[in-house]
Amino acid sequence: MKPEIRFHIRDSEQRTPWWIGPGKVALLEAIGETGSITSSAKKLGMSYRRAWLLIEETNSCLVRPAVTTATGGQHGGGTTLTPVGAELVRRYRALERRTAVAVNRDLKTLLRAIPGRPAKAK
Repeated sequence: MKPEIRFHIRDSEQRTPWWIGPGKVALLEAIGETGSITSSAKKLGMSYRRAWLLIEETNSCLVRPAVTTATGGQHGGGTTLTPVGAELVRRYRALERRTAVAVNRDLKTLLRAIPGRPAKAK
């Protein structure tokens, strides 16, 4: 058994409650890769509007934005993951990995302690 760890971090003490979770982090990662909200939304199977709302929500809760956008121009617009956004993704993924290790370790201990549970085949 290997549990899948998915979690959200919520800060409900702010005037406007804020959260970050796997969906927002995946969107930030996709923006870092594609440089486009449209491409990122398509890649993740979400609407452009949903992606834009998630970006606005994330940016509005930070001192500096996680994502910046440029409109039009000769080469069209673009979307950039800022250093703050990259750091947010890095720290979230690191916390996710550490949490998965701890849960898997504790789950193994728990399963060994359950009487009558079949032993794992070797």
